Amino acid sequence: MPKIVDHELYRKELLSKCFSLFAEKGYSALTMRQIAESLGVSTGTLYHYFPNKKALFEQLVEEICERDVSLAIAELEGAQTPKERLEVLGRYLVQKQDYYVKWTYLLVDFCQHPDFKDMQGHDVFQHANKEYEQIFYRLLGVEDRVLVWLVMCLIDGLFLELLMKNDRISITEQFDLLGKMVTAYLEKYGVSG
Repeated sequence: MPKIVDHELYRKELLSKCFSLFAEKGYSALTMRQIAESLGVSTGTLYHYFPNKKALFEQLVEEICERDVSLAIAELEGAQTPKERLEVLGRYLVQKQDYYVKWTYLLVDFCQHPDFKDMQGHDVFQHANKEYEQIFYRLLGVEDRVLVWLVMCLIDGLFLELLMKNDRISITEQFDLLGKMVTAYLEKYGVSG
């Protein structure tokens, strides 16, 4: 009997393996042939699922965004106040620190590649930003776009510092302070969390 392949599951498995590969080697350093060899598949198989490296990366961004959003929603379950939610998020980011440092490295590397210019303003990045923004509205319990983007930029900056091996940075300390600051901001401006 012929083997029945769940193509969507297989595509996701390939993407999952690609994350580690890109994080180790960088986007710029890899060709589709090298990716296929590292995954243990033929280049034909890889091209069946992804027409080129840029498309593979776009799908990787989508997959990571979906996974991050679902994990964040699960982590925040039960946390009531913005301060509590930020504490939970801080603990989660400490647990996943290596993953997010690798993701930061990969994004920085990708932004230096010519493919990035082709993808600026592309739907995949706009969609990911909107998804992350929605999670942070929920996290903070407010519809304050400026506050949401401040928190998102702080997190990006934390992981950039960790990528650069800044050992003076503590995610836990930063999120403790951030929780106090957000609480004070929300109280001062009469916004309920």
